[in-house]
Amino acid sequence: MRHIFLLIVGVLCALRIHAFELSVTSHPSIQAALDANPNRMLFVPAGDHVITEKIRIRGERSGLYGPGRIIQKNPDHPVIEIENAQGVEIRDLTLTRPEGDTRADKEGIIAQKCRDLVIENVRVIGNRTKSGAILVTDSRDTRISRCVVRNYMRVSVDDRTQGDVSGYAFRCTDGTGIMIRYCTGTLIEGNHVVEETFSASKEVRDRHKLGDFVKKNPQKGPHLSQQAWDAGHTDNWRQGSGILVTAPETSDFTRIIGNHVENAAQGIDLHCDHVVVAGNIVNHAHIGMKAMHGSRNVLITGNQFARNDLWAIGLMPGAAAHPAVEGRPANADGGSVIANNIISDFGHGDAHWMWGMERSPFKFDSGQDPDDPPLSDVIITGNLVHNMGAPRYKYAVIIAGEPGHPRNLRFSNNLFQPGTHGVCNQDLPDGKETRP
Repeated sequence: MRHIFLLIVGVLCALRIHAFELSVTSHPSIQAALDANPNRMLFVPAGDHVITEKIRIRGERSGLYGPGRIIQKNPDHPVIEIENAQGVEIRDLTLTRPEGDTRADKEGIIAQKCRDLVIENVRVIGNRTKSGAILVTDSRDTRISRCVVRNYMRVSVDDRTQGDVSGYAFRCTDGTGIMIRYCTGTLIEGNHVVEETFSASKEVRDRHKLGDFVKKNPQKGPHLSQQAWDAGHTDNWRQGSGILVTAPETSDFTRIIGNHVENAAQGIDLHCDHVVVAGNIVNHAHIGMKAMHGSRNVLITGNQFARNDLWAIGLMPGAAAHPAVEGRPANADGGSVIANNIISDFGHGDAHWMWGMERSPFKFDSGQDPDDPPLSDVIITGNLVHNMGAPRYKYAVIIAGEPGHPRNLRFSNNLFQPGTHGVCNQDLPDGKETRP
């Protein structure tokens, strides 16, 4: 009898809790429910909720939660747009596009000018856009936790004909799982970002004519080889990233912790300062992670980089790096630590056929432009490069030479399985600078 009594009490409590939930089903649409209940969290019950306009969230302490699936049928609209909001939460939902029609020109979630935003346990499935499946921009103190972003890439054209640095446009796959721009204090933790359709195979390349030029300027820019220019084709036809944090000199104080990224062009791509990259797994990517364009004070520790094919970890200046000019401080790369990471089976991923033996687990490069300040002051310690099969690289570490060579790289207590030509393309004494 006591068990029956406790069961009845539990049911009554559950009914009482449900009675106080504000459900979107009490209104004609999710948007109507939000408009009628400003600054409230609304429950989205199980089942499919089809929309043709974006869901707009504003104000303070607003949000949506629940087991429902929201299907956006309009490719010109995001699923959810959050703007000028504080303390908004999106939890537990599934956001997607119609089955068989997942190409989208907009994001699954786009958040702009927000503070204390939480996106937790959300699934963004089949939202294929050149932008980010989840995009947060111009915001502070965002947390993106335990989300699943699956199948976010699309066939597109990367147009680099503007300006004079490249001079061509080409067919590619593009798209980013989680994209952060112009943000500070962001936490990205425990997410799973995976692409299952657009692999790095020859079959995918040939089917979609990926890498083929669709436009050329009269003259080649300096950022492209003469060989690629003459061939009208580039091997760099996988664009986008699993996780991207960008906006050099603005994005700051980011934590990227415990995420799983699979089959990305670039697993983790950083153009920002004061970053912790810890405890992540990046499997089957061209580039496991890179930091460039003036990325300063980046701590890369305790990560697993498995079956990457171009670099596992790369640090280098980029076009957005610059020296100090007219009272503007320099935007330089360095002051970073790479410690206790495992790079396994490098060159044995899906894209191993694309890059030849010039690939390397570690890449410390010179800048893209002559005035880029050199990468400097980096500690590389306690890392392991380990392969079960024969190495598919010449050197475990490549350090660029003149001009603009890296300065003050210090190596200690690493175990680097040599490539076919050795450990490094330069002398690499432990615990000493690579160059004076």
